[in-house]
Amino acid sequence: MKYILQTDSERIEITIIRSRRRTLGLEVKGDGTVNARVPMRAPREIVERFIEEHKEWILKKRCEWGMNKAVDSSKILPAVGRKEGKQKIKKLIEERVAYYARIMGVTYQRISMRNQKTRWGSCSSQGNLNFNNRLLFVPEELVDYVVVHELAHRKEMNHSKAFWDVVEKYMPDYKERRAKLREYHIES
Repeated sequence: MKYILQTDSERIEITIIRSRRRTLGLEVKGDGTVNARVPMRAPREIVERFIEEHKEWILKKRCEWGMNKAVDSSKILPAVGRKEGKQKIKKLIEERVAYYARIMGVTYQRISMRNQKTRWGSCSSQGNLNFNNRLLFVPEELVDYVVVHELAHRKEMNHSKAFWDVVEKYMPDYKERRAKLREYHIES
C-alpha cells in the first residue's frame, strides 16, 4: 500500500506497512525512502492525516540525508538533535512541570531531556523526571498530558486506578489527550 505526499517540489512515495504495532510511526531511510508503520486496523484516513501532519518532519529528515535540496528550510521543524530544538522543548517542559507541580502539590528533583524511542516520559522513585525531546513535535496540550502523567507518579508510583484518578483530577480530559498522543510516534 502506498501514499503519495505532494510537496512544493516533488511527489514522495510513502510505503505503508501494517503490523501488530499499536502506534503510528514514520521512518526515513538514508536513501530517502519513507515508510509509515501503522497498526493493522488503522483507518486509511487516519494514516493519511498522520503523514500529512508530519510532512515537515519527513522533509527535514530527507534534507538531513541529502534529499530535497530545494526545500524552504524556514518551513522545517527544528531537529531534535539540534541545540535550539532541545532548548525550546526543555524550557517548555520546565515551565509546565513547575506549573502543574504547584497545582498538584508535589515535588520533584531533576528534569532530564532524552532522545527515547519508546517513552514520552518517566518518573523515578527519587522524583527525577525524564522527558523525550520528541515532545517538541506534538501539540502543547499533549505535552501537558505527559507532564501531568509523570507528576501523578509522585503520588502513585504505578498505573493503578488510584493513579488514573490523580491524573483525571488535574486533567479531566486525559483520555482524549492520551488517545491523541498515541497517534504521535516518530521513529528516527
